[in-house]
Amino acid sequence: MMKVQGKLSLSVMGKRTAAAVCALGLLGCGTAVQAADPLPPDQELEAVALSAPKPSWVFVERGFVVPGNTIYDTDTGKMLGMVEASLLSDLALDPAGKAYYVSETMWTKGWRGTRQDMITVYDANTLKLKTEIPMPGRILIGGRKFNFVIADAGKTAYVYNLDPASSVNVVDLAKGKFVKKIELPGCASLMPVTGIGFSALCSDGSLATVKTASAKPEITRSAPFFSATNDPIFDNFGYDQGKQEAVFLTYTGQVYTAKLGATPTISEPFSIQAAAGVSPADTKPLDVHWYPGARQGLAYHLGTGHAFVLMHMGEYWSHKAPGTEVWELDVAAKKVVKRLALEDEASAIAVTQEANPKLILSTEGGTLLILDAKTGAEKFKLEKSAGGVLRTVEP
Repeated sequence: MMKVQGKLSLSVMGKRTAAAVCALGLLGCGTAVQAADPLPPDQELEAVALSAPKPSWVFVERGFVVPGNTIYDTDTGKMLGMVEASLLSDLALDPAGKAYYVSETMWTKGWRGTRQDMITVYDANTLKLKTEIPMPGRILIGGRKFNFVIADAGKTAYVYNLDPASSVNVVDLAKGKFVKKIELPGCASLMPVTGIGFSALCSDGSLATVKTASAKPEITRSAPFFSATNDPIFDNFGYDQGKQEAVFLTYTGQVYTAKLGATPTISEPFSIQAAAGVSPADTKPLDVHWYPGARQGLAYHLGTGHAFVLMHMGEYWSHKAPGTEVWELDVAAKKVVKRLALEDEASAIAVTQEANPKLILSTEGGTLLILDAKTGAEKFKLEKSAGGVLRTVEP
C-alpha cells in the first residue's frame, strides 16, 4: 500500500480516504495529509512534510474520527494532518515551531495493566514520533488548555497533576527529562511567568505564584478576588504570555484582568453584560439573563486585546450551555463592540492570531465553522470536523 517515489506516496482512492485511514490508525499517521475531493483510482497521494505551524492553523482535539489533534488551515479549509494522542490527553505547541507535545496517560492493557504517564514529542514537519519523556503522574483529564503549558521559550513544561493532591510536574524539554513535582494544594489552571515560574488559580479565590528555580519552590498567594463557590472563574480564559496578562471571566460574566509577575496585580471586575448595554447577570434562581458558557467559551486576540465570548440566555449554573451569540469585548475599553448571532449553537470558540483574524467555532452538531472575525462572514463549513478544545498558534 505504500511505496517511495522520491516522496512517500499512498496508493489510495483519494485524499479523504487517506485521511480517514490515517485517522483510524491503519497508517500510523506519521505523515501530513491534506483532505480534498476524491482522486481517480489511478492517481496517488503524496505525503509531504509540513511547514512550521502558521498563524492561520487551528488544532482540533478529537476532530477527526478518533482521538487526536487534527490540523486545519483556516485559509483553505483543508485538513493538513493529525497529531496522534491518547484519550484524556492535552496538546501544547513548541514556540519555535519544531515540535508538538502531548501530555498523556495510557495503560499496557487498554484501561488496565501498567500505567504510563509521559510527554510524547512529535516532529512538527513530519508528525512522526521523536521521543517520550516519562513522568511520575498527571491528572486523568483532557480538554483543558491550561493543564499543560510550555514556558522559557520552549525549554520547560508544566503539567498539572492530582496524585493524590494537586501538584505540578516540571519537565525539562531541552534535556528530555522530568525534574520535580511541586505540591500546590487547591490550585490548577497554569500560566507561565517569565523569570519566575508559573501562576495558578486556587479554590480559595486567590492567585498563586510559584518561583521554581530554588530546590524548595517558593509559593505566594494573592488576596482572594473571586468566589469559587458563588461565582467561579471559567478554566478557559485569555492569557498573553508575552505581556504576562490574563483575562478571567466568571460564570455570571464578571471580567477580571491580571498582570502576572512576582507580585501580581488584579483589577476590579466589570460586567460583560453592562459592557454590552444590557442588565448584568446574577446568581438568583430563576432569573434569566445573558450568561457566558460552553465548554470553551472564550477566545482572546492578543494583538487587539479583544475577547470573543460565547453567550446564551439562561439562568445561573447554565455555564455548560452552548452559545447562541458571540460577543466581541474590547477589554481595555470595557465595551462590547459587536454581537454576532449564530445559526448553530457553538460549544467551543477560538481565534487566529492574525492581523485579520478568523473565528473558529465547534457547533453542537459536530461542524467546524471558520468565520471572518470582522464581518462574521462564513469562510468554510466543515462537517464532522469539530471536537474538543480548539488551539491556535500564538506569537
